[in-house]
Amino acid sequence: MSTLTYPEVGTTRLGPLPDGYHHLHHRAVVGRGRADFEAAGTAVTEWRMHRASGARVNASAARADTGTTVEVSIGLGPLRLSAPCEIVWTAYEKDRTGFAYGTLPGHPERGEESFVVELADDGRVWFTVMAFSRPASWYTRLAGPLVPVVQHWYARRLGASLRRIVPAVRRAGHAGY
Repeated sequence: MSTLTYPEVGTTRLGPLPDGYHHLHHRAVVGRGRADFEAAGTAVTEWRMHRASGARVNASAARADTGTTVEVSIGLGPLRLSAPCEIVWTAYEKDRTGFAYGTLPGHPERGEESFVVELADDGRVWFTVMAFSRPASWYTRLAGPLVPVVQHWYARRLGASLRRIVPAVRRAGHAGY
């Protein structure tokens, strides 16, 4: 296992989020019914959601599993920002699927972020991003209050990307685990 850059490992699973960090919580409906839930879970845990949002993903496994390392990067050329992470927990449950990754050395932030899909009793499929973070590099410290704005924008983008690709994943028959 790699060296995570923060001590509160696994906190996004059940909360509460730790003090001393910026907190992010975004929740959006991305579908309806069991088939959409399974498709959304597949899209989240097989990196499809991140890729559909425009991020590059280089993972040590095709599917999220505890201990998997993943580098998510955005931007172009010399302006590409890379974020090395490690999966710290996963959930492959009847009505809840997702994972959280924690930051590794070289990540511009310190903290943890989870991506979870849940099937509610009313049939709605919810996608939730929960995170806690603080700057780990000079440029995120310099960006100051802009960083949480960008993080929230990216969480909304992930939700919109997931909502858009769920029907395609479902039709392709890749919704099973």
